[in-house]
Amino acid sequence: MTEPGAQRLFFALWPGEPVRPHFVRLAQGLADRGRLPHPEDIHLTLVFLGDVAANRLDCVLGAGGVVRAPPFDLCIDRLGFWPRPRVLWCGPSAMPSALLTLVRDLQQGLRGCAFEPERRLYQAHITLVRKARSARELRIDEPFHWPVSDLVLAASETVDTPPRYRILRRWALAG
Repeated sequence: MTEPGAQRLFFALWPGEPVRPHFVRLAQGLADRGRLPHPEDIHLTLVFLGDVAANRLDCVLGAGGVVRAPPFDLCIDRLGFWPRPRVLWCGPSAMPSALLTLVRDLQQGLRGCAFEPERRLYQAHITLVRKARSARELRIDEPFHWPVSDLVLAASETVDTPPRYRILRRWALAG
């Protein structure tokens, strides 16, 4: 059971202009295959924390604030499908070392807040369609670049279906 005042939190990369429209177009091109996210909620999760009690929020914010990672570029050139959660997603076929370092550093910082890193191998992805019905003919005709310059801590607002997200804090990347 969730503690009163707890929030469902995650660290993420949040595309702004002019990159977000590329993700929105990709998702809209797949609209007949399932449920699309709200255009303002499209993001790439770095570390999912789950329900976080209010008394742990300062520690989580501190972990985000001490990360020293350089800006980097993501080439979004791949579409994929995960059958178990029925998710169509896009992402980079090559993982930049700066992204992997950012995830690792966040996970290490969060250990001090009593969060254990996920055991699964990190897979950078942006969810485009949930409850997807088909995975045929998946490809990105025109890959695009996302110059990543910041990370965010976001909260899931689960009163809506699908959930909406709210950015709690943003940090510039500056290695």
